[in-house]
Amino acid sequence: MQVLRCLTNQEILNLTISLGRGGEACIYAVPSDGNLVAKVYHKPTEQHGRKILAMLANPPENPTASLGHISIAWPYEPLKAADSSDRIIGFLMPRIRGMRPVIDFYNPRTRREHCPLFNYQYLLRTARNLAAAFAALHNSGYCVGDVNESNIMVSDTALVTLVDTDSFQVRDAKQNVVFRCQVGKPEFTPPELQNKIFAQYDRAIAHDLFGLGVLIFQLLMEGTHPFSGIYQGAGEPPTYEARIANGHFTYSQQRRVPYTPTPIAPAWEILPPSLQEMFVRCFEHGHNNPQMRPSAQTWLLELAEIENDLITCTVNSQHRYSSHLHNCPWCERTLRLGGRDPFPSQQAIQSKQHLQPRRQTRRNTSPTRGNNVSPIPVTQINYRQVAPQKFSYYQSRKKSKFYPVILCLLGFGMLGYLDVMIKFTRPLVSQNQYAQQTLMSRKEQSKNNLTFADYYKQGHASYKVQDYDQALSDFSQAIKKNPTHAKAHINRGNTRYNLKDYDGAVTDYSQAIQINPNEVKAYVNRGNARYMLAEYSSDPDRDYNLALADFNNALRLNPNEAEAYIRRGIVRSQLAKYSGDSQQDYRKAIGDFNQAIALNADKSEAYFQRGLIRYQIGQYSSDFDQEYKEAIADFDQALRIDSRSAKVYLKRGIVRYELSQYGGKNSSTNHTKAIADLQTSAKIFLEQEDMDNYQQALSSICVVLENKCDTFFDNTTGLVKGS
Repeated sequence: MQVLRCLTNQEILNLTISLGRGGEACIYAVPSDGNLVAKVYHKPTEQHGRKILAMLANPPENPTASLGHISIAWPYEPLKAADSSDRIIGFLMPRIRGMRPVIDFYNPRTRREHCPLFNYQYLLRTARNLAAAFAALHNSGYCVGDVNESNIMVSDTALVTLVDTDSFQVRDAKQNVVFRCQVGKPEFTPPELQNKIFAQYDRAIAHDLFGLGVLIFQLLMEGTHPFSGIYQGAGEPPTYEARIANGHFTYSQQRRVPYTPTPIAPAWEILPPSLQEMFVRCFEHGHNNPQMRPSAQTWLLELAEIENDLITCTVNSQHRYSSHLHNCPWCERTLRLGGRDPFPSQQAIQSKQHLQPRRQTRRNTSPTRGNNVSPIPVTQINYRQVAPQKFSYYQSRKKSKFYPVILCLLGFGMLGYLDVMIKFTRPLVSQNQYAQQTLMSRKEQSKNNLTFADYYKQGHASYKVQDYDQALSDFSQAIKKNPTHAKAHINRGNTRYNLKDYDGAVTDYSQAIQINPNEVKAYVNRGNARYMLAEYSSDPDRDYNLALADFNNALRLNPNEAEAYIRRGIVRSQLAKYSGDSQQDYRKAIGDFNQAIALNADKSEAYFQRGLIRYQIGQYSSDFDQEYKEAIADFDQALRIDSRSAKVYLKRGIVRYELSQYGGKNSSTNHTKAIADLQTSAKIFLEQEDMDNYQQALSSICVVLENKCDTFFDNTTGLVKGS
């Protein structure tokens, strides 16, 4: 590709080496300057050109200029088409080297692997440098808009660079126009913008400050999101969007919220009181008054002061902590994590001990004897040692020989008494609500006489109508009647899985396997539960590999278990995202989906998952066109099997849109089909009352329609009402 560089050096650039491709543009190496890269839009518009010129006319200050570091990867100069049309098709920007996404540093696992000496002081400094970059942007009148972890790069020395700057909201004062940021990630979106169409709103600095607060919280709390927590209410746990919209800050100081902190999260108390107060201002006071959120400059000053007051642990010099604490929190956390040190010592790193599997700790998740309750959440455990009660189940008391005679006489007398009382009291009972409730309660108590089969059938009936609490109670009663029935443990495990009690589910599936080592479904379902646990684990690789082992065992027992192939493929595709050889892992995953389809050609999920992987491979492949077409073919087949799968329409629409951006004779057709797919997905999500995915579909439509987005939504509240 040839482009014209037209400001500093009038020259034609031959762009041949692609460094990356996204849905909107492609990044190329610049042959004549190794410190620059060229970003060229697949489908450049006049609005792209105007926005770039507005950014070039008013660049923000670089807060780390004195260090020779670029904190904001701002456009350097525009690029024009080489056909003398004078239209802007992209721009040059600084080339960022030797940096990783911020998530690799606040996530303990990836930090331990890629930069184990990156201690808490460096995390504080990263937060400080991040605040400095935001402050510089805000001082120049810009808003990031789409605040999220993927747009922030960090070096091993805690320097920060904001990338993808052409997606920021830009205000051109001369032309009196605002180039809006049309996308956003829900986890970083403030409550006042949740479930809004971003293209219809001008972003404000206060909106950015919410996302900045989330990122700082994650940096200082081992990746924990400020609105994450164990849901204490009834029904399905709300999404992050719902929690944020409701102001349910997990560590709220002024109101009760239906969440407790996740067991693996660091204690709230490790944060200095001044920082605790700032987070409360950001997420609690700022819920109703966004202006209460601390500014980027305020964060910068406070973080710098806290860094200067850090204490070094006498046991491990890599442990740095706030001066308000009396003991090292990281030593305590290491013990709690079974020996996995979040900030390993230099000696441990040199001997590679920090990469060894953590020590296994025994946890008692079995129900208390005689009580039909789920495993106790970690947050409710009292860690004081309690002496166990000692008694024998076979020790009998001495019985009097007169007891049977006495009890028999009392029984006949009671029956006669009740017969008389019922005749006299029936009219009164029928008119007394309290008495009716009492009799109903006594009737419920008679259920104690139900058999194993009765409870088992009731559990199935409750499970079918998604009354999982009742199903859990019924299956627990069934297991109490017959503790060696493997299927009962599997069904209770399934119930706990649906109640998001994944630890309890693993316990039940393991018990079923212990009873019957040939229970294929127990292995498959335990693998699913371990896959879910990996999302909240301090050692996700361990849980992913345990899940893989379960699926392997299931396939060893039954090589024709299609579901095991599908689930194993999903885990492999997840591991591929963090693998050193992602392409090989993706191919293994595709092999699993191929096998599932060969066994059962009606598995819609197998086609959908295979299509997702082909789409991911296509994003980094030189033969992206072929991979994208194969992905679309898989989505087509998934929809032939299940024509109401909104998620498939959504993904097919996104792939068709990206394909349209690369040009070619079918570009216009792909663009039209993309809009149709996204509209269909939005309609189905709305009918299913899935408002989170409905919003995602609307946001995707907004991206596809570009500058026509506002007009489209003004004229089509008919996306909801029409068709």
